[in-house]
Amino acid sequence: MLCCDHYNVRPDIVTLGKALSGGLYPISAVLADDEIMLTIKPGQHGSTYGGNPLSAKIAIEALKIIKEENLCENALKMGNLLINELNKLPKNVVSSVRGKGLLCAIVINESIDAWKICTRLKEKGVLAKNTHTKQIIRIAPPLIINEEQIKEIAGIIKETIESFN
Repeated sequence: MLCCDHYNVRPDIVTLGKALSGGLYPISAVLADDEIMLTIKPGQHGSTYGGNPLSAKIAIEALKIIKEENLCENALKMGNLLINELNKLPKNVVSSVRGKGLLCAIVINESIDAWKICTRLKEKGVLAKNTHTKQIIRIAPPLIINEEQIKEIAGIIKETIESFN
């Protein structure tokens, strides 16, 4: 379920947030062994929103759905398909494509501003975000996306990027 699982790495601490509740309610989590977690004694650290039972229940249900509907497997399969499709983009505009699962990055050559591509993609119904550089576009489709939808957005991305060629 976590990216570190794909690399045979066991971090000392993992932090989770944002999508943990399926985007419904604010929650985050810290994962660590007792050796680390028990160094914090009661009263030493707190959180304004810590320990919210509604957030916890929503997160548990969201995690159940992810498991029951095999969304991790779908993310890996659809992500591989998306990256394969994105690797067909014109090399004179796109210098590289990378990603894991459904979190993908398209690196645009320096002559083109990624923001302009993202704006045009939005006009065509595909939400993408440029990162803190002017050359990287982040694509993060939903975990429930299917093959037909991947091919549709890949086609829109290809058509849009080719228009900058």
